[in-house]
Amino acid sequence: MKADIQVKGEHMTIALEGRLDTLTAPELQKELEGYKLGELSEIVLDLSKLEYISSAGLRVLLAAFRSMKMGGVMRITNANDITKKVFEVTGFNEIFTIE
Repeated sequence: MKADIQVKGEHMTIALEGRLDTLTAPELQKELEGYKLGELSEIVLDLSKLEYISSAGLRVLLAAFRSMKMGGVMRITNANDITKKVFEVTGFNEIFTIE
C-alpha cells in the first residue's frame, strides 16, 4: 500500500494505492499519527488506485475521522465498484460522503 498525503490548512488529501488490509493498515495508521488530525475539517480520500480495503483499513479511516474537528467531513472519491461495495455492506457509506 502506498499513501500520498497532502495537507493544506484544515484540508487533507490522501491518495491510496494498492491494498489497505490487515498487513498495510498499521502503516497508514502510523503515517497519520504524524499529523494533527484534530485540526482538520476535511479529509478527502482518493481511492482511484486502491484495489481492496478490509475491515482493518476501515478501522484506520474511522479512527482518523473521529480524530478530526467536530463537524469534520471525510469524502471518498474515485472508489471502484469493489471498494464501494465494502463501504455499502459495512454501513460506512452512512458515515463518509462517497462521491
